[in-house]
Amino acid sequence: MALVETRSIDYVPPAERRGKVRHLWPVWFTGDAHLATLATGAISVAAGLDLFWSGIAVIGGCVLGTVLMALHCTQGPHLGLPQMIQSRPQFGYLGALLVWVVALVTYIGFNALNQSLAASTVKELTGLPEGPTIVVFAGLAIAVAVIGYDLIHTAQRVVAYLMLAALLVYTAGAFVITDFGVLLRPGVFKPTLFLVQFFAAATYQLSWSIYVSDYSRYLPRTVGIWPAFFWTFWGAFIGGAWMMLVGAFAAAAFTDPDIVVALRRSADAMFSGFGVIMLTTSFFGLITITALNFYGASLTLLSVVDSLTPIKLGAAARLGALATVFSASLALSLAVGGNVLHGFEAFLGVLVYLFTPWTAINLADFFFARKGRYSIRAMFMADGLYGRWNWRGLAAYAIGFIAMIPFFKTALYVGPVAAMLGRADISMLIGLPVSAAVYLWLCRSLDLAAELAQIPGLDRNLETEPVR
Repeated sequence: MALVETRSIDYVPPAERRGKVRHLWPVWFTGDAHLATLATGAISVAAGLDLFWSGIAVIGGCVLGTVLMALHCTQGPHLGLPQMIQSRPQFGYLGALLVWVVALVTYIGFNALNQSLAASTVKELTGLPEGPTIVVFAGLAIAVAVIGYDLIHTAQRVVAYLMLAALLVYTAGAFVITDFGVLLRPGVFKPTLFLVQFFAAATYQLSWSIYVSDYSRYLPRTVGIWPAFFWTFWGAFIGGAWMMLVGAFAAAAFTDPDIVVALRRSADAMFSGFGVIMLTTSFFGLITITALNFYGASLTLLSVVDSLTPIKLGAAARLGALATVFSASLALSLAVGGNVLHGFEAFLGVLVYLFTPWTAINLADFFFARKGRYSIRAMFMADGLYGRWNWRGLAAYAIGFIAMIPFFKTALYVGPVAAMLGRADISMLIGLPVSAAVYLWLCRSLDLAAELAQIPGLDRNLETEPVR
């Protein structure tokens, strides 16, 4: 294999497939075990919900979001394609731009947050100014992303061991220094804050869905759907829920508006210097997840550009896309100011509205409508089998999104149902079934037999000839 990954959004043939399905566990454990996840778990505690109810909300939200995310991961070994390209059969060659642009904004937003958290961590540890730290941190992350898939997997495994050890020590120490009988005593149940935390956790985990297949597409197809689901789910759930609970604990026991400071104070209370170890280990995880975001963003940007004007796929295209997303996220993170945690909560709130219909439609198509039977070549044809615009996917997305509006709760708009529920937002629970049901109902008119009959001819010699 070349030092720098040579493929971008193109199909990975069986001859290049490698790795073991269990390697998905450290990828997604480390993907969640870092400071941004910590901030997600602290949202409701910072707003006034006690640790008991916050913990239940974190665990429940992580289960919901991680199940959906892990189901998406199974598509990578099956199709050998990045996640976003797989949206073309549901939305069309151009229609898929709808979700790709949203995904691209998500990547850049998450990396801006990660870079700001990294700068806060270094400032807490060394007192260095945030601006130069952001630049150096982003440079380290982009270097990993440039080399690509293999280095990302290796780095995630190494950091997983470090983070697992640190979290075990931290958890044991928390029981030593804290009277959990008092701290975990249920207080007044505040449904609005509970739902805010539940759906923040669910949305955070769901947000990996837009690129989870990017890191499973090199696995052999023979790994099967359920092993891929199993290893992804438990890696992401354990890493995500554990880190969010640490964030909730640190915010509850060592109240501080800066979650980085709260983590250091809580760890140092266990033994002197442990705060530095926790922050340093979490910092490494932040580097690798930022690299994952850069990598996924570059593939999504290539998907967008390729839809507007076909491009030559390969390493050069991926590196050019990396340079673009690096510049955008760096500029945004340098401009970020104020309460990062509050802004992150608002950011997650927007994501749940935009990604819920997409994930429902994509999974409904893969598992129930087309049942994983696609033409790889047709996904790269503007006027091919799946068309430029797929009215079924676009209509289901629109209807699912509209059905969620009465349940929205944002700073600018509170839907009537959300107001009746005490300004609680349950829109995700509405958008998922409505979008999936509408899409499957519209697919009743889809001539699947005729579509399936064309696939063998379209994908002839797929393993030996490029997709374009």
